[in-house]
Amino acid sequence: MDIRHGIRPNLLQVALQLVQVFFVGATVGMTRTVIPVLAESDFGLARGSFVALASFVVVFGLVKALLNLFAGRLSDLWGRRRVLLAGWVAALPVPFLILYGPGWGWIVAATLFLGVNQGLCWSMALNSKLDLARADQSGLVNGLDEFAGYAGVALAGVGSAWLAERLGAREGLFLFGLAVVGAALVLGLCCLRETRPWALAGQREETGAPPPLGRLFWPATLHDPRLRAVHQAGLVEKFTDAAVWLLFPIFFVAHGASLVEAGGLVAVYGLVWGALQLLTGPLSDRIGRRGLIVGGMWLCGAGVMAVGLTRAPALWAVEAAAIGAGMAMLYPTLGAAVADLAEPARRASVLGIYRFWRDLGYALGALALGLAAGGGGGLGAPFYLVGLAMLLSGGYVLRKLG
Repeated sequence: MDIRHGIRPNLLQVALQLVQVFFVGATVGMTRTVIPVLAESDFGLARGSFVALASFVVVFGLVKALLNLFAGRLSDLWGRRRVLLAGWVAALPVPFLILYGPGWGWIVAATLFLGVNQGLCWSMALNSKLDLARADQSGLVNGLDEFAGYAGVALAGVGSAWLAERLGAREGLFLFGLAVVGAALVLGLCCLRETRPWALAGQREETGAPPPLGRLFWPATLHDPRLRAVHQAGLVEKFTDAAVWLLFPIFFVAHGASLVEAGGLVAVYGLVWGALQLLTGPLSDRIGRRGLIVGGMWLCGAGVMAVGLTRAPALWAVEAAAIGAGMAMLYPTLGAAVADLAEPARRASVLGIYRFWRDLGYALGALALGLAAGGGGGLGAPFYLVGLAMLLSGGYVLRKLG
């Protein structure tokens, strides 16, 4: 086997893995406008149940976090491709649960399978590209990865909203989801190569099998202050994404936007996030990680609070773009910072630990948002909660990440 590191000599496989990430993003993106807005009218959620609404994101975050943690370890033992294919098999029930599920509990069950899919597939597609690339391309790889994934999220949000208005919420999501999952599974089966040998070849010395996850988890979480800062920032930034997922579509529709318009406003956030990562990922390779992370955290926090204070669609679009720009600054840079600190043979496991803490932020953030909205604060309180958390988290990174 000819093993050469770098994007150019492995361009075809890198491109195919980016298509995989696009499909992964589209699979979760189809739930981001239609389900929150139509939860009561089409999916059986009791009126005014903010915590119950948040439950489908809480379940998604918990499952995705756990799968992120173990996916890296499993891929170090079994290979990236097998784990990725398992993730697409796990996604097959999602469209059927959405179509036939008689109540809200079935939607929550669908997001459980969705969390398995996202935890396995997105992790493996990223790890595979990092295996293939050179060490000095980690920022670029993270930027390309997140661009492809969040382009999928954004376009799926608009496309699924359009289908829902014309075919019905359940039928539109079913057809969209089945097409995406089926195409991704076929692509993975027919075209993708195993990249674990590239990771092993990236070491100067063979170190044998990776150590047990328990021996990596707490050192990677707590012992290194730089990793500790990155983990907490990853967790807190998911408060912003949970707010965009849960609250923004409801907030926009409550103040006069149509379902497709709300999807378009959320798509502005996703498209700016995705596109700018093509610049911010490689930029972090040149200027360092800390400034982009801190600036991104603060820009997101200010943008989320601004959305809660305004009522004009034009301002919402500007604010959504600002939040997307902030996420583009911090998101690939956090992943690249972890890759900087991890040995090649253990990188998948260490990245899995980071992604565990990061996606646990979905669960904690969604629960906090539901409690804030349902506890008498209304839709306004969660915006301030998220903004303050992002500002404080960015300050911690400024102090700890050298």
